Amino acid sequence: MDADAIDKAPDATASWPDQIYDLLKKHGIRQVCLVPDAGHSRLIKRCLADNEIVVTTLTTEEEGIALMQGAWLGGDKAILLMQSSGVGNCINMLSLSQIHRCPMPMLVTMRGDFGEFNPAQVPMGEATQPVLEAMGTVVRRADTPEDIAATVDATIRMAFNTFRPTATLIGQRVIGAKTFGKD
Repeated sequence: MDADAIDKAPDATASWPDQIYDLLKKHGIRQVCLVPDAGHSRLIKRCLADNEIVVTTLTTEEEGIALMQGAWLGGDKAILLMQSSGVGNCINMLSLSQIHRCPMPMLVTMRGDFGEFNPAQVPMGEATQPVLEAMGTVVRRADTPEDIAATVDATIRMAFNTFRPTATLIGQRVIGAKTFGKD
């Protein structure tokens, strides 16, 4: 399927996944690793439809850290897409970037944030930014659709210009709070 065949979002509020996809292409990112996540679903579909992007579905998020390192050592650029609950799985592996000076851009959709219904998501949601920062990751937040493209662009640029882990946290206000029938 051609990436252009995917329906474009009707307004700017819903088009942020398409803006991220355009940034991945602009920055020459050819590998996308992820644990499937509804918050990234539109972006994942765009990447899967692009024959120039290799999408690797992970069994756990820390595998993405190893994949990004391998891609970089092999001359490719990669990015990790995950939910905030997966950040906790990556903490030990993030030390590799400090040792090897490897760029590791991450896009994190937040849970345990604005309007969360699941109490189990709240602790990691609250800890995501401080834990990433404690491991040397430069973290920026995007809490409105209008902020996403510029924030993701800065995150990608900083990762590849400074050879370090970076992350954009996409707030739950942007992706919407899950309800699973709860009000």
